[in-house]
Amino acid sequence: MAQRFELIETPLRDLHLIQRLPLGDERGYFQRLFCAEELAMFGWRDPVQQINHTYTKDKGSVRGLHMQLAPHAEAKLITCLRGEVWDVAVDLRAGSPTFLHWHAVHLIAEKACSYLIPEGFAHGFQTLSDEVEMLYCHSRAYAPDSEFGVHVQDPRLQIHWPLPISRQSERDQQFPFLDHQFQGAGR
Repeated sequence: MAQRFELIETPLRDLHLIQRLPLGDERGYFQRLFCAEELAMFGWRDPVQQINHTYTKDKGSVRGLHMQLAPHAEAKLITCLRGEVWDVAVDLRAGSPTFLHWHAVHLIAEKACSYLIPEGFAHGFQTLSDEVEMLYCHSRAYAPDSEFGVHVQDPRLQIHWPLPISRQSERDQQFPFLDHQFQGAGR
């Protein structure tokens, strides 16, 4: 079977950029967005339990930082379908050598890349263009009692957003900063 994905390592263990390998001809192209068998080689272990789609109207908007805690911790495969974003994953795994480190990738719809975010990472993004559409594949269904969020301007994380934040939901603005007692989200 021909591979439809190529793994691109990041500095954070288990966090990967996935380059899709489209097949094209004069008509256009075909590309696989998800394949459990192939993505298992890169750390995706569970069936997709939920697929979400977001539309963000304005450049500079930020969504995040979101995650679910155990027993509903989830992996996410993030794909930009239209526009471009600066996509951030933060390692909140207790005991991880990269605890509180973050890594960002520039996702552009035309570049055919997805961000494979493992359990224990918080996720957020900033739109770098107007009219952005994102697709999320989740390994667990949303569980409100397991929801966890971190403020995008948390001083412990020191995330350097590329643009001034133009829009953010009231809910995301209410997420707390991590205090010094925070030792990780667990699994």
